[in-house]
Order: sequence, then C-alpha cells, then structure tokens
Amino acid sequence: MSWSNWSGSVAAPVAVTRPQSEDELASLVRKARKVRATGAGHSFMPLCESHELILGLEDLPGQIAIAPDRATARIPAGWSIKRLTAALWDEGLALANQGDVNPQSLAGAMATGTHGTGVDLGSLATMARGFRLVGADGEARWCDADAHPDLYQAQRVSLGMFGIATEIEAAVVPAFHLSERIEKRRWDEVRESYDDLAAQHRHIEYWFFPHADHVILKTLDLCDPCDPPPTTTDMEETAFRRVLDSAARLPFLTPWLQRGMMKTGFNGHRRGPAHTIFPSDRTIRFEEMEYELPRAAGIDALAEVVGWIRKKRLPVTFPFEYRTVAADDIWMSPMNAGPVAAISMHQYAKMPWVGLFADAEAIFRSAGGRPHWAKRHTLTRADVDSLYPMAERYRAVRRAADPGGKFLNPHLEDLFA
Repeated sequence: MSWSNWSGSVAAPVAVTRPQSEDELASLVRKARKVRATGAGHSFMPLCESHELILGLEDLPGQIAIAPDRATARIPAGWSIKRLTAALWDEGLALANQGDVNPQSLAGAMATGTHGTGVDLGSLATMARGFRLVGADGEARWCDADAHPDLYQAQRVSLGMFGIATEIEAAVVPAFHLSERIEKRRWDEVRESYDDLAAQHRHIEYWFFPHADHVILKTLDLCDPCDPPPTTTDMEETAFRRVLDSAARLPFLTPWLQRGMMKTGFNGHRRGPAHTIFPSDRTIRFEEMEYELPRAAGIDALAEVVGWIRKKRLPVTFPFEYRTVAADDIWMSPMNAGPVAAISMHQYAKMPWVGLFADAEAIFRSAGGRPHWAKRHTLTRADVDSLYPMAERYRAVRRAADPGGKFLNPHLEDLFA
C-alpha cells in the first residue's frame, strides 16, 4: 500500500504505520532513519511525504484531561478536530474557533498554522499551551512557556520537525451555539463594506467565483442554545460537480458556467452547537494555494488577481475564499506581523493549476503576502529568511532537537536544514 494526501497530488510508496501505544511509537522513532507523521492528509505541500516511515497517531490511547479551572485541557494530539470538539461538547466546552473542515488532526492543524476566520480570533496554534513530544532519540519531553521554552515556541507552528506530538494542552472555552447565515451579495458592495461587516460579526468570510459579479457571504454569530442542525453543505455539490466537470472538458466555458451558477439563490440559515456549525462538507477534490496578506492590502490584492483572471479568461473553476485572522506572536506564523486577510485560491483537481498558482502567487507576494505552510507555494530558503526574522533561531532549535535531521524530508531540508 502507499500513502497519498487528500487531493491526490502528493504520494509516497509506503503505508501509514499506526502505533498502538506511546512506547511502540517511541521505539519506531528511535529505530527510524527518517520519519514523518500524518493526519488527514489535508496538506497540499509534501509535508508528510516520506519514503521510509509515515506515522498515524489516531490509534494511540488517550483521553481528554480538563484542568480544574476549565480553561485548558490535555488532548491526544492525534485526535481529529471532529472527534475532539464532540468530546469537548460533552464536557460543556469548545474550541474558541475552528476552520471550515474538521477531519484534520489537532497536531497537524496546529503545526501548519491552520485557522478559521474572525477579526479577534487567531489560528489554532494560538490555543496551544504545551506539548508532549517524542523526540528523535525516542524520549518523551514536555515543553511549554516555562519548560524548554524555545522548543515550545518553535513547536507552536512546527511543520512536524521537532518531534512527534502525542499530547497537547490547549485553551478551551465554555460551549456555545452559532447562527450561520449565507446570502448572495454583489462583489462591489462587499468590497466597499467588508470592514464594517467584519466588525459586526464574530465570524465572516465569502466565496468569490472570479467570472461572476456576486459573492457568497457567510457570517456566524453567537445565538441561544438550540437543537443540532442536519448535516449540510455550503453549495449543492452534485450541481457544482457537474459545472466543474463541464469546465474540465471545455475550459473556455468557465466564465459562462460561473455566471449561470451564481444566478441561483445561495441563501441559507441554520443554528446549532458551534462544533457542528463551523465545518462544512468537502467531497470534491481540489488543489489549493493560500496567502496571508496584511489586512489592509487583502481586498485590493484579490481584486487584482480577479482582474487578471477575467482579462485572460482563465479557467479558474473554484471560488476564492476570503477570511480575516488576528495577529499572533508565533515565530513561523504568517500572522506574526499583524492581522491578515487570508485568500485561498482553489482549482479543481482534474484541471491544471501549477501555472495559474505561480502567476497568482507573484501578485500575492508583491502585496506583502506570506503563504499558508500547508497550501501550495514556491518559497525558497532565501524567501523564508526574508519573510521571517526568527527563521534562523527556529532552525537552531530544530538542529538542537533533531541534530540528525530525522524529522526532515527533502522539501523541509531545502527550507530548514
């Protein structure tokens, strides 16, 4: 058997090994020459790729341990966000924020700086308070702001290079309910009013098909307790898949197909426990690039990219996704220079994406953007150094934690060896 990521664009000729105990995990790591860990495979970059040993942590035993003050919890690192948030809900607790899908492992989501949306809400990594790591020598160590503080700071967005996390202490909040509203708005209206809208709602994002004149606006706000909603998706995926397959066969039809699709309603409202409202179903495979830009530059950069796509009538079949994320102080976080606008560019997995992403990436870079580590990018080592003042200190901590480079693969060696 072999491993591949969710989109199918990254593969390795080894099966995932799933240890049944931390002792077994430690033994595997101790004996391995090279090792990477994987969760749901939602990284589009070759972060998890290895030709020797790939570990999955979902079978490790463990349970949530809630602190007496109920402000933090110790969590098995390999648990999916879906499993974790359901378990927290049973205890009357929640994560303050999530992304829009939930199969990822908590460890993987934190390690890559994965985030949701909200002016005052940071990435999942900002919730981390400590980690239990199995190091390259097979020994388990705890790190937090007091114990091995440099290792903790680097581990917050680690890309899996400092050890295998088996337990994470994370900030939690009292459980809450959310009301979701989805509506179609004119792009020019949202472009002018976005800052006001973002200030009015706890969470806000929109999807923008580049050949259409409307966006699909989604807001989430706190609401009174209510019954769980039925499972739903943000778009009727059968119809959307037909549009995508038509565009894949006849790319020149993409502008017409998108404008026709956006003539439908796209209005919806549901309410429920937060952990059931945050995520949406994602069954159509795509490739993705995401850039975090200074928030003030975000909308103009998106407008420039969309203008380029329209001028050349390029077959970009998926919508752009536009979100806001709060600033943080994490060494290798794209949000560490201030609040950002996160712009995700997608392309149907059956269609070419490399050239499109490269040209769009140049626009995002020129606007001061930095990429999401798990989404497609072409950063070099020199780029990392120019974008991240703490890059060499980060590398020094990595070398101390893993002097033999056991947790590196070729992609990560190029950037961080």
